[in-house]
Amino acid sequence: MVLLKVSPWKGVVCFGKRGKLSPCYIGPFKILARVGHVAYMLELPEELKGIHSTFYVLNLKKCVTEGDIVASMDEIQLDDNLHMIEKPVEIVDREVKQLNRSQIPIVKVCWNLKRGPEFTLERKDQIKNKYLHLFTSNNEARKSG
Repeated sequence: MVLLKVSPWKGVVCFGKRGKLSPCYIGPFKILARVGHVAYMLELPEELKGIHSTFYVLNLKKCVTEGDIVASMDEIQLDDNLHMIEKPVEIVDREVKQLNRSQIPIVKVCWNLKRGPEFTLERKDQIKNKYLHLFTSNNEARKSG
């Protein structure tokens, strides 16, 4: 039995922590076969049927618990690259980071996760490019008023 490494990447560059408390491993999964010298084929559940079942050994971690302890797949959503899917809910605060000769607009973003809300500081331009719906006129009027 092994645990499978997943990436806590949100798709944006974070100034603060980068999903430090996010789960790094999911599983445990049963090893079906060894493929070559450095890869293993795993028995994946139905939720992960779109992901190839062969993984490099560095993406696996030996599971030393009993077989009856199972991490719930309901807590996180994964895409095809094993990145967790996390979407922002709203812009909570805005500020301008002053550097030597430049100013960087920063927003505090609330992410809605199954384990509870998480707040991160992100660059305004990067969030606006990916999640334009957070910067609609209704949200802008509410934040400035």
